[in-house]
Amino acid sequence: MTAVQREFTLPDVGEGLTEAEIVSWRVRPGDTVTVNQVICEIETAKAAVELPSPWAGTVGELLAEPGRTIAVGTPIITIDTGGAVPVADAPAEDEAVPNLVGYGPRQASATRRPRRRDTAPPPDERPTRTALSDESAVRTAVPLAKPPVRKLAKDLGVDLGSITGSGAGGVITRADVEAAAAPVAAGPAPRAGGVRREPIRGVRKATAAAVAGSAFTAPHVTEFLTVDVTATLALRDRLRATREYADVKLTPLAFVAKAVCLAAKRTPEVNASWDEQAGEIVFYDRVQLGIAAATPRGLIVPKVRDADTLSLREIAGALAELTETARAGKTPPADLVGGTFTITNVGVFGVDTGTPIINPGEAAILAVGAIKPAPWVVDGELAVRTVCQLALSFDHRLVDGEQGSRFLADVGALLTDPGLALTW
Repeated sequence: MTAVQREFTLPDVGEGLTEAEIVSWRVRPGDTVTVNQVICEIETAKAAVELPSPWAGTVGELLAEPGRTIAVGTPIITIDTGGAVPVADAPAEDEAVPNLVGYGPRQASATRRPRRRDTAPPPDERPTRTALSDESAVRTAVPLAKPPVRKLAKDLGVDLGSITGSGAGGVITRADVEAAAAPVAAGPAPRAGGVRREPIRGVRKATAAAVAGSAFTAPHVTEFLTVDVTATLALRDRLRATREYADVKLTPLAFVAKAVCLAAKRTPEVNASWDEQAGEIVFYDRVQLGIAAATPRGLIVPKVRDADTLSLREIAGALAELTETARAGKTPPADLVGGTFTITNVGVFGVDTGTPIINPGEAAILAVGAIKPAPWVVDGELAVRTVCQLALSFDHRLVDGEQGSRFLADVGALLTDPGLALTW
């Protein structure tokens, strides 16, 4: 038996994430921890995540300060596993930490159809992934500075990692921070009026990169349709009065989600993706339905898995759980990847419509506007009906105008007359 001191490095808890911010520690040096006990909370480019310990033992040292953004692979904590591991069974230094429970993307079944193109992209234009080296990124040192100095650096917007400490043992002093902040202070005078600055990071940083990349990669087309949803809301009221739906939060969004799944079967191009590198269009057998959700940390898109296999009641339950989890900031990264179609409900903010940007890797997104009474012609007579505007943005590489129009018309028809679903 031998004591084993192990370093736990920041894992990739999503799909290709490169960095995360330590939000808070849940343990202190000297604490005893068990396997899968939460040791800290981190914020990635996708969501806030509670990180569990991969080992049982005693916390040695916390290697990363809260508020600091660090690269995946950087040591964040040491854990002394004591004498619980025999020498013969002690893990090698380069042994990989197993995948943590609940992390990683869920794969959706798919079929591919080759897409003809004249020439293959030049090798230098194809995406590549470069591994981080142990010396350059994995073993990044934590700057040495006392808490008051760290607070000063944060207030002045100075990155401690860019400073060489002049104190004993390389400790960063107040004078070092003030000197590093001097060039900033000597810059152009600020404009008149109060301003507030926040670093671009976490969910906001990821959202900005995603929508910008999508807007300039996928050729967007947006179509609009105003529908009479009076019959759908009447059906909702009837269902709410039944025993089966008594304990379910049945919202109009559940009906929209069900209509999308039914319409996607008739127009499979909206549930596909464009694989530029392979020169193929990927058609998915199941609908991994993303629901755009506004949270205190920014916009995220958790998924209802295999939504096309769910009943209306099951979809309503899944939406309620998804929304509650997102608002609490507890959405696991695995629920934020692998989507095939997205719905964004802008109507909850009182907005009639908009031109939504397609979620990267998907073919289309549907925006649902506010549901409200409006004048409407019914059988040649003017009447007050409950209406809603839909806006469908689609990738014109995948979806032609005819296909996009047919899909949007199908969704609208189902919301106008839910009974049509029995004939499809």
